[in-house]
Amino acid sequence: MTATIPEVSVHSMLSMQQRLARVVGKWATQQDIQATAIDDVELIRSDQPVSCSSAVYEPSLCFVVQGTKSIQLGDREITYKPLDYLASSVHLPVLGRVIDASDEYPYLGLKLKVDPQEVADLVAELGDKAAPLDPYESSCSEVECGLCVSSMDELMQETLFRLLSLLDSPRDIAILAPLVRRELLYRVLMGEMGARMRKFASAESHSHRISTVISVLKDQYTKPLRIRELAEAANMSESTLYHHFKQVTRMSPLQFQKKLRLLEARRLMLVEGLEAATASYRVGYESPSHFSREYSRLFGSPPRADVQLLLGSRGQPA
Repeated sequence: MTATIPEVSVHSMLSMQQRLARVVGKWATQQDIQATAIDDVELIRSDQPVSCSSAVYEPSLCFVVQGTKSIQLGDREITYKPLDYLASSVHLPVLGRVIDASDEYPYLGLKLKVDPQEVADLVAELGDKAAPLDPYESSCSEVECGLCVSSMDELMQETLFRLLSLLDSPRDIAILAPLVRRELLYRVLMGEMGARMRKFASAESHSHRISTVISVLKDQYTKPLRIRELAEAANMSESTLYHHFKQVTRMSPLQFQKKLRLLEARRLMLVEGLEAATASYRVGYESPSHFSREYSRLFGSPPRADVQLLLGSRGQPA
């Protein structure tokens, strides 16, 4: 007698990576970043490689489900591939490249915005359930880079899939999405990168103090840079601030401020249609020629030529 083989649905036969790619591909119908019905969840799609895109990463978790992407943070390049995730613990200006993407196999990803206070509250609630940070280590050791990448384990993949699946049942989102989101954050804190994220949540750590300095620079990037005032606010010496700031951001405070200014100027020209000189004054430059030189050094072309190229690639009149 021949044994009967249970019927298995096509859906259940797919790998988790394929299932995640299906649900993201279903809802990510446009190029670039798009919002979803779930608060703080955005989907990313690219049907072709992208040579260089600039952005300021906010505290967030970024998951890749298909394709490959590379992020340049200062002097460090980070590449992440399907079922990898990137944790950004602070605001960081970066340059990104989509390496692997095509019409048949688009790059697909997900971004989940994270509130640092939410992380701190969950760390406090976990208590002894998470491996505690060594007191000496949390305050005196070398701080971590603000960006780090790791691979999702099976539990994290399943949690991410359940979060995305809520897009198919809108009436459940308001109640269930916050619960699944919290579980996903819990999985991250209990995983390989949990210790790094807990350092940024620990008020006594150098990592946390640098995150405070970054917040000040982000809000006051148009003003002259005064290292002494930043060091005093962070309760650090100027040399200690400089050293740890560079470890977190892979750049000096001056380089960090410069990138924030140039990225905002680029946005002002692209989105608001400002002339280069006007944009340069708006972000804190006193000399348009100085602005143009630094802009060309970062983006590879003078402001006007760069904006025309970007507008042309988007199908808009330059």
